Amino acid sequence: MLHPKETSPWRLSVAPMMDWTDRHCRYFHRLLTKHTRLYTEMVTTGALLHGDVPRHLDFHPEEHPVALQLGGSEPADLAACAKLAQQWGYDEVNLNCGCPSERVQRGAFGACLMAEPQLVADCVKAMRDAVDIPVTVKHRIGIDKVESYEFVRDFVGTVAEAGCEVFVVHARNAWLKGLSPKENREIPPLRYELVHRLKREFPALTIAINGGLVTTAEVVEQLQVLDGVMVGREAYHNPYVMAAWDREVYADDAAVPERETVEAEMVRYCERQAAAGVPWAHVMRHVLGLYNGLPGARRWRQVWSDHRLKGLPPAEVSRLAQAARGASMMDRAPA
Repeated sequence: MLHPKETSPWRLSVAPMMDWTDRHCRYFHRLLTKHTRLYTEMVTTGALLHGDVPRHLDFHPEEHPVALQLGGSEPADLAACAKLAQQWGYDEVNLNCGCPSERVQRGAFGACLMAEPQLVADCVKAMRDAVDIPVTVKHRIGIDKVESYEFVRDFVGTVAEAGCEVFVVHARNAWLKGLSPKENREIPPLRYELVHRLKREFPALTIAINGGLVTTAEVVEQLQVLDGVMVGREAYHNPYVMAAWDREVYADDAAVPERETVEAEMVRYCERQAAAGVPWAHVMRHVLGLYNGLPGARRWRQVWSDHRLKGLPPAEVSRLAQAARGASMMDRAPA
């Protein structure tokens, strides 16, 4: 267990994940962990400068600490969007230099920015000049077949000179051609040692690691070497893993929330959202992993996923889901 004085704002975080970490997802995650830093989906500068700002930036006060991740490569545009982030109350603005999708590449941002460290430095400086909240960067350890440590070292060194003090490092290369974004999260090998080496070479910087970390024990192990850990897909697909984080990582002795209590709160949240015209299915899709690993989880998930029930109140669907889960548990009980 780590003493609270050893924690930093980036000690533990949930990764920005496209189509997943929207405000409903983050509200759910906050019920499981009070201290973990939460990130929005990547929002492009164009979406904010020419689109529906409230739709992209609205969030619940309970989500703090919460960071806005931006996608873009024009310093002036990023500075304008960073100002919006600060005005809306975000605790941090993060620049995406790690997404490998072809759509992002066409916009000349994401992982391909790692090939232009001076441009990233200019973007960071423009944002830092515009706001008081921290400006951070999330990036890979390399792009395509470039696997030398010197590549990522020089990238971090150049961007740090522009005033960036926090780097979240996905410990895989981004292959810009030939792999899908999903494959880019799985096929390039993890090389944690390169991230550890960055911390040794830049001890004054905050260095957090991302990629392939699943268990709380793995998180704690990385925190013996680095300043922070960012968890992605495991937090989404097996969210109850987060319920142990406050106790094991932040030394918070508050009671671990029960799954049933979290589900009941999400039902109440759905009821409040209904008043704003948000269907409960848009919210509860993020909660489907809540009982993963327990008997009856599949039946519970099937009920919440049944499109035929979308017209029912969420409290009634919850009752049906719990009944199905209980019946499944009874079926599996030894005679």
